[in-house]
Amino acid sequence: MNLNAGHWWPLHDEQGRPVPGIELTRFAYQPDAWSEPRWVVGIRQHIDQRQTPKGKTLNLFADDPIIGQWRFSALVTNLDLPAVQVWRLYRGRADCENRIKELKYDFAADSFVMKDFWATEAALNTAMLAYNLMSLFRHVLLKTSTVKHSSNSIQHTLQTLRYQLFAKPAYITTESRKPILNLALAMQKRAWMQGLWDASNRFDIPAKFTPIYASG
Repeated sequence: MNLNAGHWWPLHDEQGRPVPGIELTRFAYQPDAWSEPRWVVGIRQHIDQRQTPKGKTLNLFADDPIIGQWRFSALVTNLDLPAVQVWRLYRGRADCENRIKELKYDFAADSFVMKDFWATEAALNTAMLAYNLMSLFRHVLLKTSTVKHSSNSIQHTLQTLRYQLFAKPAYITTESRKPILNLALAMQKRAWMQGLWDASNRFDIPAKFTPIYASG
């Protein structure tokens, strides 16, 4: 395959506008160990035109005046779809490995197998419920708080949030018979924390729960 011009075409967004610095290609490939060919979608991103180009530089062609300007990556699939559809489909899954790692290390999703099947299922459902609640917390509160904070743009794991938000020294006092939670927070973080409390008061959970009672 020629890595230079002639086999690549620019990526267009959903409105049909070209996306600067991204080009795609598509071809079929079958090594001897495969029983059937697969589609390979090549992606190259221009180093100068993209702020954070993804992919790898090709060391073998690093001195090439054209190829050296790009970073390359590839997707191998059996989906017989246009290259742009394959790119958008797999791009939406690009962060899934980080979520699997978080489930493994923060929610012990790799160490709850028990002798009884139903006990294992209950442990799995509990871990998934905890993860979904944490995801909802991050999505709704950390990203929609009225107080801007640099960490809002980062997908923090539970381990990080445990030290930033949950593991805070505090004591309870009363004032006019009303309990007050006093958190030990640095001054620069108090406005951000207050923004989270305010956002939680305006939040309606996007789900309805109906209790199920066993008959008899």
